Amino acid sequence: MGPTSAPKGCGGDVSSIYYNLCDLTAVWGIVVEAVAAVGVLTAFILFVILMASLPFVTDKKRKGMVGLQASILVFTLGLFGLSFAFIVEQYSTTCAARRYLFGVLFTGCLACLVMHGLWLVLLQRGGRGPRSWMLWLGALALWLVEVIINTEWLVITVARSPLRDLSVPDLACSIVSRDFVMALIYVMVLIAAVVLTSVPSLTHKQKHWRRDGAFILVTGVLTLALWIAWIVMYIHGNQAVGNPSWDDPTLAIAVVSNAWVFLFFYAIPEVCLLTQEDPNKEQPDGEEVYPARSLVYDNILKEPQPTQQHVYIENKAFSMDEPESTNPASPYGAYNGQARSCLYQPTEIALIAKGLTRKDQESMILRTIPAPLNMGSCSSGSCSVDSLTSSGLS
Repeated sequence: MGPTSAPKGCGGDVSSIYYNLCDLTAVWGIVVEAVAAVGVLTAFILFVILMASLPFVTDKKRKGMVGLQASILVFTLGLFGLSFAFIVEQYSTTCAARRYLFGVLFTGCLACLVMHGLWLVLLQRGGRGPRSWMLWLGALALWLVEVIINTEWLVITVARSPLRDLSVPDLACSIVSRDFVMALIYVMVLIAAVVLTSVPSLTHKQKHWRRDGAFILVTGVLTLALWIAWIVMYIHGNQAVGNPSWDDPTLAIAVVSNAWVFLFFYAIPEVCLLTQEDPNKEQPDGEEVYPARSLVYDNILKEPQPTQQHVYIENKAFSMDEPESTNPASPYGAYNGQARSCLYQPTEIALIAKGLTRKDQESMILRTIPAPLNMGSCSSGSCSVDSLTSSGLS
């Protein structure tokens, strides 16, 4: 039964089950409510940052952990929301939410941590961990175990209970403290698994993976310490001090504290390290930052093109002076489109320009043509420039 008058800080039209949210004499409800509200906002902002940073992640291994980290943020957001169910007074809906969601939300966070720690162990041993979708399916399988367990309890205690019979107390709210703790044994096993799977990764040869293992280990150890503390207070401590009404504050503080542990010691560091490149990443073989240039072009830039020595005598009478080009040398600069022969073939005009006599011209031509051609063309002992010209030697 709630108090007959509204406490200080609450209006007259506020239901008695919500007095802990506004009662200034019970400060714990307002403090937990404020801390949980800040946690909801923080978890949502981290989730948005995580999704926005996904296109900028260069490390493929770290990018595979985004699915697990996003799932942890979603379950942590649910834990902050669950704390309001412990601040509100007990009735059928809040009691069912406490009993069902407490283990389900914690299992979701712990299952993701277990799979992350297991991935680090496999990465250390084999050099390559399983794929991201396999990790996410593994975490989903671990989470579904607790979902099935709590669903069975929900069907047995809530769906089949005679809610309309006021003589029968609500089974969801008439749970003994020890029974509530015993129903969370599977969650405790996952907490131990988080600690155990994170220890081998501390000896990883790469520093950044050792750091991830340390984050998981610290999160697991602090979660284990919080669970030991609230279980002791929930089962023995509150009855020993003679204040059993502190059961709800104990559970509310435990949920909010553990949710902040997930954020501070795992989610926030992982989000900060998400866009950092792997310091041990090596350049792949055969891959260069700049495109490879052709060997001809590299040789031209590195070594000057030697001056080509021509064995033939150029006919400078008809040559034209060309301006020097300022363009860089080209591998095809020595090619002018004409095939040159090593045979000297003077023209008649060139010989006349040099002032040579006809006899000198004939003797010069005979000296320059090959022997077989010379004998075949001049077998009669007399050769002329006209005959040689007609044979194709002019």
